[in-house]
Amino acid sequence: MVVQIQEVKKNFYGRPAVDGISLEVEEGDLVALIGPSGCGKSTLLRCVNGLETVDSGQIKVFDNTLHSPAAGEKGFLKSAQAVRQQVGMVFQSFNLFPHLTVLENIIKAPRVVRGAIYEDAEQVAEGLLAKVGLGDKADHYPAQLSGGQQQRAAIARALAMSPKILLYDEPTSALDPTLVNEVLRVMKQLDQEGMTQIVVTHEMRFARDVADRIVFIEDGKIVEMGPPEQIFSNPQNERTRAFLGNFI
Repeated sequence: MVVQIQEVKKNFYGRPAVDGISLEVEEGDLVALIGPSGCGKSTLLRCVNGLETVDSGQIKVFDNTLHSPAAGEKGFLKSAQAVRQQVGMVFQSFNLFPHLTVLENIIKAPRVVRGAIYEDAEQVAEGLLAKVGLGDKADHYPAQLSGGQQQRAAIARALAMSPKILLYDEPTSALDPTLVNEVLRVMKQLDQEGMTQIVVTHEMRFARDVADRIVFIEDGKIVEMGPPEQIFSNPQNERTRAFLGNFI
């Protein structure tokens, strides 16, 4: 297992956002987290990357374990930093630097965080842009790109740090429906190449067609999980059936 989530709880203002979730992810898996808005999917994802602390339970990513900071603030920060060296994150909003070109956006983190030589970082960035179908957009600024192109650039930027796992927080929800497929194609390609991916998504057809496992979350708890053919064709829980009513 590359990710092990054990009885994780996270409260905001006394209300549970994540309420005792346990989940394991194997190398090469594409796991889709689905459920109604506000059910805790994004909070769980941010906990995996150390962007949110957990109140109890633990998350193990490879050999690094994230506990509640109450167990030691310094230890948490060290573990979170180690996790982020191996885990990339793609957000709903693209978060590209508007004053930098697409190429400059992609090489910035390798240069600043890892001290990469400019020419090496540039070569890697150009290859990644070609990979996501933006080879001719290197000198463009984010404002000159469509939303779908900006999100693909954000994926390339995450890949520039050579992550072993990619996390996506609703990567297509801010896009025009006509632009969604171009982003999903990149994610499908990465899945075929063996990249481990955890995706918070409302794109049910993508989850059904590409995910290795579906995890349905409601009220901060896992209601049901299993392979797509089970979840979409024969869900065992009434709440899962109700949520997926339009897709079954």
